[in-house]
Amino acid sequence: MTELAMSVPVRFETDGAVATVTLSRPEARNALTPEMLCRLADAFAAYEADDTLRALILTGEGPHAFCAGGDLGSTIPLLTGARAPVDEWDRRVLHDPAVMATSGLRERPGVKPIIAAINGACMAAGFELLLGTDIRVAADHARFALPEASRGVIPFAGSIARLPRQVPYCLAMNLMLTGVAIDAAEAYRIGLVNHCVAAERVLPVARGIAERIVGNAPVAVRAIKRVAIAASGLTLTGAYLLEDEARAEVLATDDAKEGPRAFMEKRPPKYQGR
Repeated sequence: MTELAMSVPVRFETDGAVATVTLSRPEARNALTPEMLCRLADAFAAYEADDTLRALILTGEGPHAFCAGGDLGSTIPLLTGARAPVDEWDRRVLHDPAVMATSGLRERPGVKPIIAAINGACMAAGFELLLGTDIRVAADHARFALPEASRGVIPFAGSIARLPRQVPYCLAMNLMLTGVAIDAAEAYRIGLVNHCVAAERVLPVARGIAERIVGNAPVAVRAIKRVAIAASGLTLTGAYLLEDEARAEVLATDDAKEGPRAFMEKRPPKYQGR
């Protein structure tokens, strides 16, 4: 990796069909600056647009934090109007709605899988970013909290809407109203994360999950995520209609023929994404 790449606060790297996005500001616990929000939005958009990429791992640099939230010295004052914009990153955050929507995996969710590799503290906007991911691997020393109310603000990157849909209502409200932090074991117990592992295993486990997804039929994978998101909040009848549309789309692909054929021939399938 070049010195220039190492200095960028959000790194976007690819290895085969797997992309990795790394929040790289460890000296500030990977707190999100306006520049990072813009670069994060661009990275997610690039992932969705590249048909060769089939899974993404999102993680933080260093052993201490996944993401401590929005930077209290730059991002939050910018959003509250306490400071004026001083560069193009600031102006883009304020005037380009896609930045906040995409960087938080909120209003413009993609249809490709995103795996969170939570290497440490996951707080505020970092917690909210987590809620936009699909599969989550946490280090056993990680902690999770939404302390916004104690700072005079609210979680505004999706948590009020998403968290009560992902964990029981009373647990979600306790996290948001009190700001109490929970550890990785508790996050695993309530279903907020899929795995709680030793710190050195976080990225290998996440990579293993990504590789397993990459081996599956990409049209089917995207359809599953698309319908799961779109069906949330619908009646069963409405959700079944979306599922039926996806079924027709997927069964018409060459991959839907290749999967059963490969099984019968006792060989790995060769999916083409069509």
